[in-house]
Amino acid sequence: MEESKKILEGFIPVAKSNAKMFGPNCEVVIHDLTHPQNSVMFTVNNHVTGREVGQSFDHLVKTVLQDEDFKEDHLSGYTFTTEDGRLIRSSTSLIRDSERKVIGAYCVNFDVDALNRMQQFMDDFLPAQADAQVEAHEADEDLENVEEIVDQLIQQIIKNSVHPSMKRHEKVELIRFMEEKGIFLMKGSVEKVASLLGISKVTVYSYLDEIKNK
Repeated sequence: MEESKKILEGFIPVAKSNAKMFGPNCEVVIHDLTHPQNSVMFTVNNHVTGREVGQSFDHLVKTVLQDEDFKEDHLSGYTFTTEDGRLIRSSTSLIRDSERKVIGAYCVNFDVDALNRMQQFMDDFLPAQADAQVEAHEADEDLENVEEIVDQLIQQIIKNSVHPSMKRHEKVELIRFMEEKGIFLMKGSVEKVASLLGISKVTVYSYLDEIKNK
């Protein structure tokens, strides 16, 4: 009996880990089958089925052992309904001692109704997501429109300012003006300005550094 108790207690950390990993809708029950009349020795998240320590097993014989899919000491994916009508999906694995005698059972019960409610929520929510995707597409179009407007501004600013004998300090002041107006916040603006002014990107960046350091 002492060996059986130690073996079964060794599954308690596993039960806690499983329940924590899969959340509050996952119940884990450990049965001590050396005491079949009150086999439940440990539960976590027992609100799922209401299993209490000291109760006996319910589905081990009539459901698990009778199922043709019960093989290699376990059965996964069988279902049952709670007294309040919730659908539970379960798996049961038998636990054996060093002499290969069955001493316990490790059961995982998952509240499928909770998943169904989640699915219903997602179904209700998905149209909103679709709307969000439309809005995101519209936002992309708006961004393209903004970029086009800024591009036109750059062209107009430079067109109104550039002349054949334009000095360096004039170019710096032109860059300063565009910097103050936020032109360079737009992607690709440095390249555009450099091209229209007939200078390199490096020169534009050096002008910007000069402006920021003053």
